[in-house]
Amino acid sequence: MISRLLGLFSSDMAIDLGTANTLVYARGRGVVLNEPSVVAVADEKGKSRILAVGEQAKRMIGRTHGNIRAVRPMRGGVIADFAVAGELIKHLIREIHNRGRFTSPRVVVTVPSGSTAVERRSVREAAEAAGARRVYLIEEAIASAIGAGLPVTEARGSMIVDIGGGTTEVAVLSLGSIVSARSVNVGGRVMDEAIVACVRRAHNVLIGDANAEEIKHEIGAAKAPSQGEGRSHEVRGRDLMSGVPCALTVSERQIASSLAEPVGTVIETVKTVLERSAPELAADIVDTGIALTGGGALLARMADVLEEATGLPVAVPEEPLLCGVKGAGRALDEMRRLKSVVVGT
Repeated sequence: MISRLLGLFSSDMAIDLGTANTLVYARGRGVVLNEPSVVAVADEKGKSRILAVGEQAKRMIGRTHGNIRAVRPMRGGVIADFAVAGELIKHLIREIHNRGRFTSPRVVVTVPSGSTAVERRSVREAAEAAGARRVYLIEEAIASAIGAGLPVTEARGSMIVDIGGGTTEVAVLSLGSIVSARSVNVGGRVMDEAIVACVRRAHNVLIGDANAEEIKHEIGAAKAPSQGEGRSHEVRGRDLMSGVPCALTVSERQIASSLAEPVGTVIETVKTVLERSAPELAADIVDTGIALTGGGALLARMADVLEEATGLPVAVPEEPLLCGVKGAGRALDEMRRLKSVVVGT
């Protein structure tokens, strides 16, 4: 009870620093923030000034003039722009702690399983520069598995497939460690690019990333409908022949076809990790199945395609988008019990 009460007043937090979205867990309060990983930067007289962060900055993508850039500091799940990433983390800390009422929190940050020592150091340094007192790192696959309720600390094989905005993490876990894993730069952003290319190729119309993301959310599917064209969605873009704005309708079957390549890459990655798993762990996974998390878990029929390809049961936990940040938050709350999965303890 005492530790729970202390948690209500703690400034400690967990951050799932993603390519598309950044989520924050505040100790004692749960998941409190979900913002796009976008920062609007103004270039003035050779210096950069932060104009907006998160949702406000995302609305500026494709709508800025020459001196303003809408920057995504994360690419492939790792920091591509250190200065901007630091501003993003600083903004998150201030937002959660009422702009300075609390200072110097302990912070747990997720990192891709395949990230290098240099990339992990950049994450740690960005959080420290933003005001964190101490920074702990947890691999995304482990955080998502904890958030999905898998028994990661037991002597039992568990498998997680986490499809994020920039990467897909596939891992087999046992005794609090990753036994076999693979990370590929395929996720929501690659799917959006595939939709943009499909519309351009089929209709000679150029659409923006935001429109592609909307199409994916509305009628995106990992597998075409069994009959007909399925659902349809109207999208607006620029006709490349005439150069003028236009509207057109795309179908679910058409979009499923455009997503076949990234979905196929995810499937092949899962098969590769399964092939590398020890027979005992493979036997456990036959019983426990695969947990599918991240934004890609919300793609229609993604779980069905994965089941068909592997012959294993696939479960999508409640709120799959939040599994990573919830797992990192649980590692923060239960640091002693889960210290084996956190780097920096």
